[in-house]
Amino acid sequence: MYSEWCGNLTSVNAIEYLRREQVKWVNFWITDINGRIRSFSYPLSNLDERDLEMGMGFDGSSIPSFKSIEESDMVAKPDLKTMKVIPWTMGEYKSAFFITDIYEGYSGERFKGDPRYVAQRAEKILNESGFTAAYMAPEIEFFVFKKINPAVSMKQINAAPTNELVPAVNFKHSIKFKDGYFQVPPLDETHEFRMDFASALMDLGIKIGKTHHEVATLGQVEIIMIADTLTNMADKVQIYKFTARNIAEQHGLVATFMPKPIVEDNGSGMHVHQSLWKGDVNVFYDPDDEYAELSQTGRYYIGGILEHAEALAAIVAPTVNSYKRLVPGFEAPVYICWGRKNRSALVRVPLYLKGKVVKRRKRIEVRFPDPLCNPYLAFAAMALAGLDGIKKKIDPGDPVDEDVYKFSKKKMRELGIRELPGSLKEALDALESDEVVQRALGSEVLNQFLEVKRKEWIEYSMQVTPWEYTQYFNF
Repeated sequence: MYSEWCGNLTSVNAIEYLRREQVKWVNFWITDINGRIRSFSYPLSNLDERDLEMGMGFDGSSIPSFKSIEESDMVAKPDLKTMKVIPWTMGEYKSAFFITDIYEGYSGERFKGDPRYVAQRAEKILNESGFTAAYMAPEIEFFVFKKINPAVSMKQINAAPTNELVPAVNFKHSIKFKDGYFQVPPLDETHEFRMDFASALMDLGIKIGKTHHEVATLGQVEIIMIADTLTNMADKVQIYKFTARNIAEQHGLVATFMPKPIVEDNGSGMHVHQSLWKGDVNVFYDPDDEYAELSQTGRYYIGGILEHAEALAAIVAPTVNSYKRLVPGFEAPVYICWGRKNRSALVRVPLYLKGKVVKRRKRIEVRFPDPLCNPYLAFAAMALAGLDGIKKKIDPGDPVDEDVYKFSKKKMRELGIRELPGSLKEALDALESDEVVQRALGSEVLNQFLEVKRKEWIEYSMQVTPWEYTQYFNF
């Protein structure tokens, strides 16, 4: 394996390795503002070490929100340590990929609108603030379906929907809404898909934890990746989603990371476990804290997340559909508070075990991100919001250890519990008034993001849905 280079991978031995593996095609990955992978391919026979060192030119005006047409020459420079051979490709189609960093053409300056740059800059800010690393561990949920009718996402949605979404293999068995958690075969008919998916991730060098069927009815799955540093984990999220879609295709399924594809059932979240480290010390751990073995630094970090939650929502829950998941009753957070063990809170402190034996695992879990977020932007924004909490010593308030969904409006007012934005528009409004989250993105990405998402909201607002016809046509 290429891991033999132990972080010392050079362009020369990268080319040698790919030739030895009989790779035919090399893909260069770019992430756009929405978090989608864009890729172009070169035959390995036409590449040499200088191409990897200098980078490959491309048209930046064709990547959404990158460049205008009159200044479109850009360079994608591969990060050598991200090199992976795609395990399910063979023969004349055997392929590898590099994740790239984006540079301005001719000047050679780093392109500040590159989402990956945002994550790397956040890590630099954390380092300058005295922290060695921020570790992230997302729990990425998603659905697999037998088929999806593309008319649903096009202009034809005025027609009454008929079987647009068919949960995977629901022809033989059925699982009640909200009863899919930890189901076993034969009810869990995603089992073979998940095993193949997990194996592919491991073949790609990604360490994983448990895999299981999720809470929603047939077709919702999850595989947990072991924590890694901020940019590395954002890279892995991209690989995870790419792999899920390709392995699903091999099983005759379609994988979707849409947060709320099924009405009246749980949606798909991406809960992100987080911790900060100084050298080999997890600064979130405090053995003397009786409540949750959580340090004051960890509390301040939570305070930063809660303080900036409304603006963070625009980044971590960045679609119109995201806010159809973030409603009471479906295990998705709505109220801005924290607590231990509490899955109705926006931020929780997991408590499975106790004592120094688990000090390296001490972490917080932020529960409102979903898998359609751009992981580079989401991880950077959360980490720097948390850092702001540490620098300003923001008190997160008293923890809440009750089911917040059962609170009255009066009790929430008494406890000072705010609500997340109810729509993408509200979240974007909050982002435009939050300087901390704005600085985390940088002006280039912020302006790109707001332009794209404001347009998305306006387009959505003009649509007429089947529900509206049912509700109002003969009113």
